[in-house]
Amino acid sequence: MVFGAGGPIEAAREFYADVKGRMVKIGRNPDHLKILPGALVIVGATKEEALAKKRLVDSLVHPDTGLASLSVSLGVDASKFELDGPLPEIPETNASKSARERVIDLARRQNLTVRQLAQRAGSYGGNSFIGTAADIADQMEEWLTTGAADGFNVMFHTVPAGLEEFVDQVVPELQRRGLFRREYEGTTLREHLGLPRPENQFFR
Repeated sequence: MVFGAGGPIEAAREFYADVKGRMVKIGRNPDHLKILPGALVIVGATKEEALAKKRLVDSLVHPDTGLASLSVSLGVDASKFELDGPLPEIPETNASKSARERVIDLARRQNLTVRQLAQRAGSYGGNSFIGTAADIADQMEEWLTTGAADGFNVMFHTVPAGLEEFVDQVVPELQRRGLFRREYEGTTLREHLGLPRPENQFFR
């Protein structure tokens, strides 16, 4: 399994095709590797209710924590930036290139101030499915049927409430669409994911 980083679906499709293509090139069955990007799921009775839950959680990010997270992502000390100004030009660093570019792209695309960007950096910034059960099932279905993912490493904004809302509302919707099992396929995670058990290289 590959626990991929979340991002735009187009980038996820490129990553999925690249990794699965590498499996084929080395003579392995691409279905024997599952790509499961992280996904924050927030369910609401309406889309606005779900977004309000996300805004509430994001509002709890302390500025110092946000700036520290932003500094790590950029590879530079963000506490020296003008908080209510735009993100300045960021030099190349030894920080993760993809994380750095993702943050810079977000700042430019949404015209965020350093303060706003720090709040985002301190909160969950990866792939998220937010809305009604049907909204979330629609998004997951698109990822699963267009070559962006084989499943998801699902995360919740609160536990146990967020988990219970997902299980009680989203899972039945996914089951109705034939996208989620109604019974377990076996007794191990490998069996549940449809992955064959490899031969033991040390013992028969």
